This record gives sequence, structure tokens and C-alpha cells, in this order.
Amino acid sequence: MTILIDHHSDHNGDDIVEKNVTEEETELVLDGGFVAPHTNSFGHTFRDYDAQSERRRSVEEFYKTNHIGQTVDFVRRMREEYGKLNRTEMSIWECCELLNEFVDESDPDLDEPQIEHLLQTAEAIRKDYPDEDWLHLTGLIHDLGKVLLHTSFGELPQWAVVGDTYPVGCAFDESIVHHKYFKENPDFNNPSYNTKYGIYTEGCGLDKVFMSWGHDDYMYLVAKENKTTLPSAGLFIIRYHSFYALHKSEAYKHLMNDEDRENMKWLKVFNKYDLYSKSKVRINVEEVKPYYLSLINKYFPTKLKW
Repeated sequence: MTILIDHHSDHNGDDIVEKNVTEEETELVLDGGFVAPHTNSFGHTFRDYDAQSERRRSVEEFYKTNHIGQTVDFVRRMREEYGKLNRTEMSIWECCELLNEFVDESDPDLDEPQIEHLLQTAEAIRKDYPDEDWLHLTGLIHDLGKVLLHTSFGELPQWAVVGDTYPVGCAFDESIVHHKYFKENPDFNNPSYNTKYGIYTEGCGLDKVFMSWGHDDYMYLVAKENKTTLPSAGLFIIRYHSFYALHKSEAYKHLMNDEDRENMKWLKVFNKYDLYSKSKVRINVEEVKPYYLSLINKYFPTKLKW
């Protein structure tokens, strides 16, 4: 087997040459100094949903429930309810600390508390892209929408918070993990929703598309409505980092516009760190906390509405 590192340009506009990694190698070197393990915390390749592991059955059951429940009506209702941002007010760091209580049931690669993954991602990016502080912060906050699991946010079930995301309102692409369970989704046989374009038009832009509801879309709404000064690429990463059908299989590209295509370059950079930084390596939280607090103060208000 050969793993290819995508060819793209770095933040200075210089080309980065793709690297072939053979099956004899045990580590995957990404764009800079970051070295990622070839296997996840359970000894399997990353995002292998068929690997015989203790989490396989629970992950598949998660996606069955997710694919049945994520309908256009459900997404619209959740966006309207949570888009009010009337649950609480708290800082970004306070939200990070809340995530200590949760483990993502949809993730076949990691069973550590979420704050560990946030810091692993952010620190890996920081080493390779030292001048892109907005990207470091995006790595830290990209999963903060998982506070939807908390009792103070309605304690939504995991299938409505985590997992791969995908558009609703048009056909479910076959590249989506465990696609077979969409056959039980009420929208699957609805002629208004089950065609290539569905309720959308070619090149309409992903911001016009209803994505399956979860932590990605929620954190996007929180950041946008609280007037963050993160660049558009940061918001794009937050909303679409779980959209694997797009950035892994290139599905739904017919809905993208020029801004989406430009931001996609940064999402592909980010995704490697989001995925391959997952490990049992612990981050010294107190050591890195001052740096991330400075970034939070730069790009966000002190208190945010959630």
C-alpha cells in the first residue's frame, strides 16, 4: 500500500512535494516537521471502519442512528433553535475545559477526552506553520461545538453532535461512511431531496447548503455570530472539517463556488493534522495555555454567547 501526501502550496506560496510512504514504513511525515503514526490508538489504520476493534460495533450503530435521523426538517429545526445562542455565556477556554467530560463515540481512532485531541491538533499545526496563528487557534477550537453533549446545552445524543457530516436536501453520496443506512432516512425517497442537486443549484456555494447537524455547524454559528476576526478559511475549516465525502472523496464539488475552492486548500492542510495527530501522547495543558489564551483574546471577545 502507498499513502500519498497531497500536493499543495504552503502559506508562503511555495510548492510542497508529495511524499510516498510504503507499507514498510511505520510513520507518516506530513508537510513540515510533524511525524504521525501509521496506526491509530488501537493499532489499526486511521478511519478504518471495518477493522476488528472493540469500537467497531458501537461506531457502526452510531452511524446507523445518525443516517436515519439527519433529515432536512431536523437540521432546520436544530439551526433555528441553537442559532439563537441563548444557552449561556462563557469564554473559549471555559468551553475547552467542558470537553474534558466527553469521548467521541463516532471516532474509530481515539477514545481520549476531547481536550487532548484539540491540543494535539493545535500543537502539531503550530510546529509546522509557526506564522499562521489563526490556524493554531482553529485547531484548538474546531471541535468545541461538542458541548452540545452537555446537560446545559440540552444534552443532545451523540448522533446529533459528532461523526462525519454531509449535505441534506440532496442525494446522499455513496462515499459517506455506512451509506447503506440512509435507505431508512425519510428524505431518501423524497423526490425533492434525492437528486444530485436537490434543493440547491450548481456552484451555489457551500454556505447555502444545509449540512447534517452537529458540532461543526454549531461552532461555525457561534464563531460567526460572535463576530470572530478569524479569516474565512478558519470558519470554513470549522464548518467542514468533518465533511470527509468532500475533502477525501471529492463528492459534492458541484455545489462549491470560488471562495470554497480557495478555502479548501487550507482545509486539506488542516485535515492531516486533525486526523493524524490523534495519539496517546499527552500535552502539558498548563504549559501551552498562556499561548492559546493570547490567541483567543486576539480573535474572539472575552465572553461568547452560546
